[in-house]
Amino acid sequence: MPYSPPPELASLSLAELAEQVAARKLPPVDQWSPQEIGDSEMRIAADGRWFHQGGEIRRPAMVRAFSSLLTRDEQGQHWMVTPFQKLSIEVEDAAFIATDMQVKLDAEGRAALAFRLNSDDLVVCGHDHPLRVAGTADVPAFYLAVRYGTEARLNRSTYGQLIEHALSLGEELVVESLGQRFALVPDA
Repeated sequence: MPYSPPPELASLSLAELAEQVAARKLPPVDQWSPQEIGDSEMRIAADGRWFHQGGEIRRPAMVRAFSSLLTRDEQGQHWMVTPFQKLSIEVEDAAFIATDMQVKLDAEGRAALAFRLNSDDLVVCGHDHPLRVAGTADVPAFYLAVRYGTEARLNRSTYGQLIEHALSLGEELVVESLGQRFALVPDA
């Protein structure tokens, strides 16, 4: 069955976005405790490209399938988890790249920041998916919590959209999403 990516983020309402997120059935990797531990011989480059044994994985459906199996432990190690194996995977920066952002309004009129990832996942920033800023004031790096400890780094155009939205609010560099406030300046 061929993979069909979800519609463009800008064309979705927040309710339609929630339906798209709910429709993606993810494996319950947090419930699996495989006994076999090994190395996947895979790497996710800082630019979001996936590699296996040095060769790039070019099929988006394969990347999407593998990305649904990712977790990150407390020590920062990324793993691909199946019911039978837990395989380490090298991640140069973040497991995902956020490639687009749109501001949506919820039923109460509150802003909701919706992000599309390079895996075509859709994530709405909020309590369960907070934004984190690292780096310096001169060279900030923005990250969005995805699932099971993994994060998405916002690419340049996406963090540009985020900063533009913050500036449009006329406040400091702070945004809100689903009632949560996120400062966009790294801690010194």
